[in-house]
Amino acid sequence: MSAGSFIVLFIVGLALVAGVYVVAVFDSLAAAWVAARRPSGILLLPIRRAAFLVVQQHNETERPDEAGWRLAPALYLALAATGFGLIPLSASFVPIDGPAGIVLWGAMEALAIVAIFLHGWSANAMLPLIGAYRFVALGLSILLVSMFVLIAAALPAESMRMMDLVDSQRELWNVVRQPLGLPLLLLVAMTLSFWGPFNFADSADLATGTASEVSGPPLLVWKLSRAAMLVSFSALAATLFLGGWLGPWLPGPVWLALKTVLILAVLAGMGRLAGRVSTERMITAAWVVLLPISFLHLAWAGVEALS
Repeated sequence: MSAGSFIVLFIVGLALVAGVYVVAVFDSLAAAWVAARRPSGILLLPIRRAAFLVVQQHNETERPDEAGWRLAPALYLALAATGFGLIPLSASFVPIDGPAGIVLWGAMEALAIVAIFLHGWSANAMLPLIGAYRFVALGLSILLVSMFVLIAAALPAESMRMMDLVDSQRELWNVVRQPLGLPLLLLVAMTLSFWGPFNFADSADLATGTASEVSGPPLLVWKLSRAAMLVSFSALAATLFLGGWLGPWLPGPVWLALKTVLILAVLAGMGRLAGRVSTERMITAAWVVLLPISFLHLAWAGVEALS
């Protein structure tokens, strides 16, 4: 591995670790606020929970697909890191640059659904399998919503390169041009990281679903992967709709970090405050409500780009 590749991996890894810690802190604060109790030890709580899982013994089911069961969390984490690597961190630095960054992000989302299904299927147990199938049923519709949102965000730049998408927002952020885009992308983020009310893969009614037979270090990796995916989506939302690294006075990476943290705070609050609906109603809402809205959003973005 070259020195440049090592530096890129180090920066992406460090940013994800910091983001995962921020997610854990915000989630604990939101939980304390919802429960109307005074938060205490919030800053050390994520570290204590991680240390507890590290020393736990990991569970084994009868005749699992061992390779797939252990590979799925690592694959999901690698996809989250790949997605974050597509984000421009400054005017001159993109960890994974290319002419079709938006397309690569969409491919990452599709592979993430495969990794989540693999995690539930390979355990060879009932509840993980139900969680996996339930997530896929919702994830397929959400992928279409995400596709429309990503294409709409690329229209003002007339490019699929992430850096061009940021440059196109120098005069006006996309959140103003496309007011529906950011809320739709946040719903996609919560679904593909199965966060809060959109947690249909590892939900409480399935005794944590795909993770019900996992414990110890593998469970820690799975939890870290989910939080890392949320961080990657938050950075994407900041890049596509809030101007990314653009901003006065402060360095570009600082602006991107501040915007990403703001979105993480919103997602943490939504994860604790939003009400849960049944799987059937959510799938129906995705196909009947969210998908038409996302298509209208794309049509609006097309008209705005041509005007």
